[in-house]
Amino acid sequence: MALLQTDELIAHYGDFQALFGVDITLNEAEVVAIIGANGAGKTTLMRSISGVLRNAAQAIKFDGAAIGDRPADEIMAKGLAMVPEGRRLFPSLSVEENLLIGAYGRKGEGHWTLDTVYNLFPILRAKRTNPGTALSGGQQQMVAIGRALMSNPRVLLCDEISLGLAPVVIKDIYKAVPAIKAAGASLIVVEQDIGQAMAVADRVYCMMEGQVTLSGTPASLSRDAIHDAYFGAVA
Repeated sequence: MALLQTDELIAHYGDFQALFGVDITLNEAEVVAIIGANGAGKTTLMRSISGVLRNAAQAIKFDGAAIGDRPADEIMAKGLAMVPEGRRLFPSLSVEENLLIGAYGRKGEGHWTLDTVYNLFPILRAKRTNPGTALSGGQQQMVAIGRALMSNPRVLLCDEISLGLAPVVIKDIYKAVPAIKAAGASLIVVEQDIGQAMAVADRVYCMMEGQVTLSGTPASLSRDAIHDAYFGAVA
């Protein structure tokens, strides 16, 4: 049984339909990448899984239980945490205070504490008393990832964590993925950067116009197939 799955997931913003029957699965100890252009429905998928956007109960299952209609705080307590697009740090709080917010409401102990987050991103220890939003974009992204990890999630949802960052910074951010996976979390990584997604993922889904257009392992997907699934085949 998959750890997390969606089944014919449909999502709306008012009268506008954003997802059209999306099926994805995430297994234990796996990294799944969701790729696609702007407007493909990737962020809507993450908002649905995390409970920010409510859906039909049976459309999303976590560890066998239907969660599609559950609120975000309840889903977080069950073991899913999201690193949102744009980082969304609290500007009035220090780096350390932003990290500690992530531990609020968690149940029991786990691998991720302030010390282990600081070991993952050493620069944050040196900056721990600084305002979170006074850091560079890459360092703010590290805080956002660390904040999500502080809840000790079984599933970490990462929405466009490379957006707006320099390639060298993106490389540093993605170096953390193997350590996060080794500590027991499975990951869904939303990326526009196809190369980066293929480098870290065990499996890949491509989305276009609210639908899954291609899926498979990175080794099984050709460049042409990905291009057609990402942009649409040329008639």
